[in-house]
Amino acid sequence: MKQFKDLDLIPPLQRALDDEGYTTPTPVQQMAIPHVVAGRDLLGCAQTGTGKTAAFALPTLQRLDASKKVAAPKSCRALVLTPTRELAIQVEERFRAYGRFLTMRSAVIFGGVGQNPQVAALARGLDVLVATPGRLLDLMNQGHARFDSVEVFVLDEADRMLDMGFIHDVRKVIERLPKKRQTLFFSATMPPPIVELSSRILTNPFRVDVSPEQTTVERIEQQLIHTAKAEKPALLRTLLQDAAIERAIVFTRTKHGANKVVKQLAPAIEALAIHGNKSQNARQAALESFRTGRVRVLIATDIAARGIDVDGISHVFNFDLPDVPESYVHRIGRTARAGASGRAISFCDVEERAELSAIERFIGRRIPVVKAPATLVQAPAQLVESRPAPAASRASARRPRPATASNDQVGQVVWHSGGAPKRPSNITSGMTGAPARTAPHVVPAPGTGANNPSAAAGGEARRSRRRRRRRGGRSEGASERP
Repeated sequence: MKQFKDLDLIPPLQRALDDEGYTTPTPVQQMAIPHVVAGRDLLGCAQTGTGKTAAFALPTLQRLDASKKVAAPKSCRALVLTPTRELAIQVEERFRAYGRFLTMRSAVIFGGVGQNPQVAALARGLDVLVATPGRLLDLMNQGHARFDSVEVFVLDEADRMLDMGFIHDVRKVIERLPKKRQTLFFSATMPPPIVELSSRILTNPFRVDVSPEQTTVERIEQQLIHTAKAEKPALLRTLLQDAAIERAIVFTRTKHGANKVVKQLAPAIEALAIHGNKSQNARQAALESFRTGRVRVLIATDIAARGIDVDGISHVFNFDLPDVPESYVHRIGRTARAGASGRAISFCDVEERAELSAIERFIGRRIPVVKAPATLVQAPAQLVESRPAPAASRASARRPRPATASNDQVGQVVWHSGGAPKRPSNITSGMTGAPARTAPHVVPAPGTGANNPSAAAGGEARRSRRRRRRRGGRSEGASERP
């Protein structure tokens, strides 16, 4: 197996790799770097976790160093487009790490934050610019960015660009690029729109294809636990008690689900969530806490996790199985990096059997099934606040409305459906044009009027007079209260 020292990389890059502790290139790096250094376009079909960032960053830095050009104001010499803010930040950090012994200026641009610092960085001219397409297109339309001097263009995770609806923005940026350039194109999958785009922007590319079987390597111990959906929180809480779990990512299908899992783990296990609804500062703070070890459990969705490039992740948990089989490979690829081992544990309830079958067909193997622990750690009992009785319960305590008023109901209040009593037809408002107020319907005795001296009717008449006096009106023909 080749070592990095066997690749045709300049001494400053070799020195940076030594400082990073990298000695052996991954398959995609071994195949891609020599052809990119030679100046060829590249089509890389590679999953997350294969080392593709170094596969394009190292030869790009070498080319920029060799050309010795100076970036013009508002322009860049190498442009890298990524689908998410987190991934953009990670890629720019890798460029700075590998180019630490070179004289290079780099910056990262993404939305969700103020643009003034980004505009200032562009104004000075950049050797390497890593950006998300939306904010970059916005700055370009404002006249703050130009791409006529780009020497190397990298499109990373093109299929995710398509999934997130960014592909039209990507096309608009590509239209502004010079025709003479080197293009490096990476995508985990190759749906028809991505095939069409790659064929349009690449010239005689060298193809690197890292299959899913190569990605889900034997270093990742994959396990499957069949469980009821309601038992998943307790199962996760139990498994995370293991002290051998140094750093774990838990994947959920939705943003709401990620927040819910954080609450279900508390207070026994501190976890942070990262997803699209979080602010950029909150996402970066969560990643930093996870990277530094302040928290060892991160709850993530698939899109947000594309930017997580953290070493030492020992475990990946699939709390929900992904809808797309390729996402399973992306998820478990977060562990077992840089030659380390790792474990991926997936929970599967009865409603997820179809997703499981699709995943196993995609990776070409059955995931070994293990039994759940016999005893699960339940959540601590929560204090339940006392609440008023539900409206339905109060309404059900009322008397049902009889179909007709019988003799034994004379002088009684008759309640109508819906809980709202009907206004007596012989009591009118003392205010002209005023809407009638709701009052119980009193069934009068035969031969008597509304002022029947019976207790029920008399009481109702007094209540009606009091209401009208409060409104400033008086019932027509009604006597004063005795």
